[in-house]
Amino acid sequence: MQIDFHHATTYVLARLAGFEHPEANIIAYSAQYVDDATNSGIIVFTNHAMYNHTRSAHKTVDYRNFKELANHLVWIPFHFLPGNNNRPADDNSAGDFDEKIICTPDSPVARDMVSACIMNKNSPYGLHRLGITMHVYADTWAHQGFAGVNHKTNDISKLDDEDNPGDSLSSRLKTYFGDKFDSIASKLVGDTLPLGHGAALSYPDRPYLNWSYKDHHKIKVTRDNPTDFIEASDKMCMAMQRFLLGNPSANVPGLLDKHKYKIEQLFRDIREEDGEKRHAIWLNHISNGYFDFLPVNLTYIDKGVGSWKYEALGTTQNTDDKNEKYGYSPLFLKSNWKLFHDALQAHRFYVIHDLLPQYGICVA
Repeated sequence: MQIDFHHATTYVLARLAGFEHPEANIIAYSAQYVDDATNSGIIVFTNHAMYNHTRSAHKTVDYRNFKELANHLVWIPFHFLPGNNNRPADDNSAGDFDEKIICTPDSPVARDMVSACIMNKNSPYGLHRLGITMHVYADTWAHQGFAGVNHKTNDISKLDDEDNPGDSLSSRLKTYFGDKFDSIASKLVGDTLPLGHGAALSYPDRPYLNWSYKDHHKIKVTRDNPTDFIEASDKMCMAMQRFLLGNPSANVPGLLDKHKYKIEQLFRDIREEDGEKRHAIWLNHISNGYFDFLPVNLTYIDKGVGSWKYEALGTTQNTDDKNEKYGYSPLFLKSNWKLFHDALQAHRFYVIHDLLPQYGICVA
């Protein structure tokens, strides 16, 4: 999923779940910042204090994608949560590692992750962790069928747009290069970009798209993104309602039918390929009172003036300068940027060292 869903839709779902603007803003910013936190390392302050922060994403074309450990530490806990073949932890029929590692929507693993987040709601970074958890939870729908490592399941072919069958990437490349390229286009991209759905490009992340591909068994798989995305939205709303109650098993209503209708219409009707353009349209709807809460001028800045990182460190740089020393303020300890990175580390430790081992999955 892209910024239109992870930021704007998550904000709307948080408000409809019962959060007020300040809390929903933290949740939505955190959910999107998972895709934008591409730096890691030790921050050194002029008073000799230090803070070690971590990344939750790599840039799409990034040599680190080719390092297996980086895949295990970034793509698996934050973007391609293993689904354990949709089996509970005590079920020994989930298969071998290759089967367990594939992402599955709303799997028992994902539900356990959400429950752990709810049980830790009172931590200083509780809302930030909720946003991170909602990012990972949402991606179990978008990234279903793929794995966050170099894996045979990611070796797909015949990628196609079901709404516009002649307009797929492979079709356009075939027109230019000839018939031979059609058979290898997706594999070429998948081999070059080993991120889970590299060969599927951005097709899994566009809310409006109906699309298809042939998996590594050469079986056709058809995906209906609007249906998947509205199901994810409803489950996320339920999760956030349970977070408010502090009870991961509470009986909650989820989205009302009228809210489902409005959100699904936006998924289907906003058909810009560029996620930033879709995001701008969502923000316009939020500011115009389209939803059942007061209009809000919602913004998102990942780096530079106005960003969480700028507020915490006063830097406008996109990448960290390892030689720079930052001015320290006691407010740093309560800054959203620092709390977000605290939550990242708590989430990753829990997923890798507590959650996945319960399912017999060892990833790092």
